[in-house]
Amino acid sequence: MNPNLEWNGISEMKNGSGSVTGELTGIRKPEAEFLLDETEFLQTNEIVEDYSLERSGDLERCSIHFRDSPFEQDLRIELQKSFFNFDISFQQMQTVTKGSLLSSTLNEGKVSVITDTIWQMNLRSSETMDSEPYPERPGEQDCAYYIRTGLCKFGMTCLLIRSWTSVGANGFLKFPRFLFVLLTSSLPTIIISASAPRKIITTNRLELHQIRSCLYHSSSSPTENSQQISSDSLANFADNWEVELLHAQSIKIGSAKHLHVGNDLLNLYVKCRNLDRARELFDEISNRNVRTWTILISGFAHVGSSRMALDLFAQMLTEGVCPNRFTFSSVLKCCSISTDVRMGKEVHGWILRSGIGLDVVLENSIIDLYVKCGALDYGRRVFGLMAERDTVSWNIIIASYLQIGDTEKSINMFRKLPFKDVVSWNTIIVGQMRNGFNRVALKLLYQMEEIGPEFNKLTYSVALVLVASLSMLDLGRQIHSRVLRVGLHLDGFIRNSLIDMYCKCGKMDKAYIIFEKMSQDSVSMQNSGSMVNTVSWSSIVAGYVQNGWFEEALKLFCKMVREGFDLDQFTSTSIVSACANAGILEQGCQIHAHIEKSGHQLDVFLGSAFVDMYAKCGSLDDARSIFDQTNSQNVVLWTSIISCYALHGKGREAICLFELMVNQRITPNEITFVGVLSGCSHAGLVEEGHLYFRSMQEDYGIMPGVEHFTCMVDLFGRAGRLNEAKEFIHKNGLSHLSAAWRALLSACRVHKNIEMGKWVSKQLLKLEPFDAGPYILLSNICTATHRWEEAAEIRSLMQKRGVRKHPGQSWIQLKNRVHTFVMGDRSHPEAAGIYSYLERLIGRLKEIGYSTDANLVMHDVEEEQREVLLGFHSEKLAIAYGIMSTPYGSPIRVMKNLRVCTDCHTFIKFVSQVSGREIVVRDIHRFHCFKRGQCSCGDYW
Repeated sequence: MNPNLEWNGISEMKNGSGSVTGELTGIRKPEAEFLLDETEFLQTNEIVEDYSLERSGDLERCSIHFRDSPFEQDLRIELQKSFFNFDISFQQMQTVTKGSLLSSTLNEGKVSVITDTIWQMNLRSSETMDSEPYPERPGEQDCAYYIRTGLCKFGMTCLLIRSWTSVGANGFLKFPRFLFVLLTSSLPTIIISASAPRKIITTNRLELHQIRSCLYHSSSSPTENSQQISSDSLANFADNWEVELLHAQSIKIGSAKHLHVGNDLLNLYVKCRNLDRARELFDEISNRNVRTWTILISGFAHVGSSRMALDLFAQMLTEGVCPNRFTFSSVLKCCSISTDVRMGKEVHGWILRSGIGLDVVLENSIIDLYVKCGALDYGRRVFGLMAERDTVSWNIIIASYLQIGDTEKSINMFRKLPFKDVVSWNTIIVGQMRNGFNRVALKLLYQMEEIGPEFNKLTYSVALVLVASLSMLDLGRQIHSRVLRVGLHLDGFIRNSLIDMYCKCGKMDKAYIIFEKMSQDSVSMQNSGSMVNTVSWSSIVAGYVQNGWFEEALKLFCKMVREGFDLDQFTSTSIVSACANAGILEQGCQIHAHIEKSGHQLDVFLGSAFVDMYAKCGSLDDARSIFDQTNSQNVVLWTSIISCYALHGKGREAICLFELMVNQRITPNEITFVGVLSGCSHAGLVEEGHLYFRSMQEDYGIMPGVEHFTCMVDLFGRAGRLNEAKEFIHKNGLSHLSAAWRALLSACRVHKNIEMGKWVSKQLLKLEPFDAGPYILLSNICTATHRWEEAAEIRSLMQKRGVRKHPGQSWIQLKNRVHTFVMGDRSHPEAAGIYSYLERLIGRLKEIGYSTDANLVMHDVEEEQREVLLGFHSEKLAIAYGIMSTPYGSPIRVMKNLRVCTDCHTFIKFVSQVSGREIVVRDIHRFHCFKRGQCSCGDYW
């Protein structure tokens, strides 16, 4: 139970003196000290005349009496929420004249800063009021005002707290946030700041005591010790504005001219990453020593500005300043970042010549340099010559073997490691994963659990990534349970890993629950480390795309953009892929425009995604335009455009692009040949396909995989060479590949080879007895030849085995909305108009020669009923609605999840002729582009 502090009384002020009484009531921890029990402050401050403390059980009372001061003071306090572990409420407004109050808390050995607070102070000096007006609100202007007007000379300790409500995208309140300024006569200013609500900055009590001793008992000229203490205490959390203020105060009191003060200020600027200001201060320091140079060099090295750091190092040597170990360590880090092995060798030689004793830290930096620059032999040689090795040394060498893929030697080195810390285990596990040995990594993870150290945050994250790659949902749940037990479930890094794991295991509901909780935390600002960020958005959007929830992915993407999160390459590629798979060109174009507006460069990966998107949405010309605009064209981009032409049935164009790629000395990969062979198959180019199949093995050394073999079976089958396709399967030992048998069965249906179709379906059902595809294909074969009883037997077998057919669906996007249709479905709001228009359209087509292919109906029914069943296929409904809802002459784009039947194919050809429209239909196999009564597939699909 937290106690309450209530200010319930104030004595009457007379003759420039007064008192204020406060009460702290409730149950507190025994070791917690009273709010105002700071005897050092109370005894040394000039304006405190007397104070008293009274304790009675859980009730504590403090009274402070103030002396007269040379100016009037008006203090108004409003405390709204919390005072660390103390809940605070003010029931009355206090007005105190001629006095001031400094309030801070000592709780469990910590001094902390007030949060969720608004304090308003109006200080008016009779000596300065006429010359310079006082700002209306406290903040950065107030601090400058106090310094300019010299209010510090009164020895007055002032408390300023500024509550700034503006919040940045990173979750931190924007400057200056909460600010404490202690202004004392001829003493340096000490600034303590809290960066965000409930994220409290603390310093230990010993440091506080040292700082106060230096402030209140030192001479007016600060010693090196006092300035060093204050600088080091603030360096971990000082912000740019606070450092500027400290710098200004140092200049005012004359301490900035001392080298140690300048170095401390330089160190503060560097730790705030304000390197521009740090460089200005560095240039102002005339008598620079090795510490001055090292601070700035290490600052640039820390932010990755290796070239600037190396230039400073060269200038340092030119001016005759001898580097120390810390300087060399930073310089070696810069060489590692820039992979400048030549410069690294020169620095290594300089270290040896300078006579500086090599310690294990410096030697580790040298090894790390050589390993990261690819000079592994040099690194291992230094490792072998080390007199003393620590765990870091071993970890670097183990990582060096993993870097070149020598996992066996890395395991051997790991086993020789005398003491394996958590970093060692993480290094070997991550290295095995990056080299594709996920099962070995999982075994090592189990060993770490049995004999290794406790998991840290990185271990849990790596474990979740490993589980995701292996789709081991049960193990992932166990790890999630352990994360909850150890209290890491609120960590943003772990939460993102959990989202990714559940997404890759297909549990989008679990992933979204974690993501939604992160979003709620972002709103409440309770834990900035767990807030939703760009990585979180990328993971959840990519998860919906990978699991086929394209519409949900698009909705989340739009929400992400509205909330102002930046797009990274991963998110951009994922959402473009969603548009491609959903076949929604209109929204894909809008996303393309947004990505360009965001300033993203069209690199090969994003370019490949856009090429794929435009092609799968039926706009092959736009896909080719993106391909031509992309600057660096590698094998990935070439493969994308070749596959696009193959998907649209333009086999010869795909072959021409392949030859053009080879002429530009870009080596094709196995995926490139899948595109080429697929193009040959869709275009009926049997001889060319056979030629490229042999060339893949003989000229490029690529062993054919499942997709290559399937393309060849499909190539022979589409051309009607069914016996050759069957022989190809047996010759190449493909009897275990269901994809090969499925391609041959589809060819049997097209060419109405009943006997071979029945034999192939039996082979296929042995491999996949619960797949609806073989049953449907065989039933279609029987139906096409009027074998109704056999077709009925197949359907009955499906029912007995519980096999269900996925219903055919077609969809079309109009005005940023996707409209989905199923055969005979009348749930659409405009269903009556659609069916009426379609009936009139079919009647008009019959007048010019169209007739339904009644052989496609799977039931033995009357001819009239067959026409009705065929007349309302999903693609016909989608096309009818598209023509009704779009201007004359605009193209119609429809997507279908199954193969287009021959009747619908004929129907769409007639519609394109009558309506004068270009109609693009993408089915499960390819694109059909209908123009003026003709299809791009040449009736061969």
